[in-house]
Amino acid sequence: MFSTLFLHRRKLLLVFGLALASVVASVLVGDAKHWREIDWLDVLGEGGSAVAVAIWMLLILGSRPAGRVTDLLTLGLGFIFLAMWQDNLDEFIRIPAEQWWDAWLESVAMPVGIALLTYGLFHWHSEQLSINRQLAKRERLFREHRFIDGLTQLGRADYLKEQLQQHLNSTRPMTLMMVDINDFSSVNRRFGHREGDRLVREISELLLLNLRQSDLICRYAGDRFALLLPGTQGEAALQLAQELELAVQHFAFKHSQTGETLYQRISIGLTECRPGDQPAQSIERVNQALLTAQRQHGCFLAA
Repeated sequence: MFSTLFLHRRKLLLVFGLALASVVASVLVGDAKHWREIDWLDVLGEGGSAVAVAIWMLLILGSRPAGRVTDLLTLGLGFIFLAMWQDNLDEFIRIPAEQWWDAWLESVAMPVGIALLTYGLFHWHSEQLSINRQLAKRERLFREHRFIDGLTQLGRADYLKEQLQQHLNSTRPMTLMMVDINDFSSVNRRFGHREGDRLVREISELLLLNLRQSDLICRYAGDRFALLLPGTQGEAALQLAQELELAVQHFAFKHSQTGETLYQRISIGLTECRPGDQPAQSIERVNQALLTAQRQHGCFLAA
């Protein structure tokens, strides 16, 4: 987060520099109020709101790259923050009415900020729809960052179970597929765990490229991936599994240091999800199918 904030340091310096300038200007032209004149409830409400807006701005800048949407959101929140900040300063400092900039900061900056924030959210909405399309094979109508695998950026096993339960509650046919990298432990022994992790990540990307838009892939555990294939059964699911097997078989993985090429194979087990199944039952069947596929060195569809 801090490295991303450093990328936006000029925006932060501008906003908080203006806030500091408003403090200096208010002190120079105004008179401090006696503590009995201060409405502490207003201080709590207005000051707390200003701090909250500043935190929102920091969270946005700490989690987004530079770009038009980021600029619009920052400008909008920046104007809102400055308006609330100046309004809060007025609780402590009595500023003469002829100081037009004080009224401008309070009355004009707020609607300008809201307008910019709304415009930024409109573009954020369009951006989010585009990102949703990119993530279509990684998530299904439910997003929870706690369920994301850090290495592959796929859903984890708990996310798979959540999605599997939703599909089992419907009447639409579906196949569950389990993919395992053959003899993966030898890769770790020969090349080290860093190269093994890179192989897992790149094979996950390869599988993604060869799936349909309606399919979902998750990292189940270690070098094992689980795939949900809605509307797919029998031979159609087996054909897709064989296509994935061929894609991985022809993938030339290069060692990051030596450039040595490693060709890998996978085993795939499949099972059709049955009405009334619990996720654990479907997962147990597909794991048994995977064991059979590993013995046969190929794909196996459980009856």
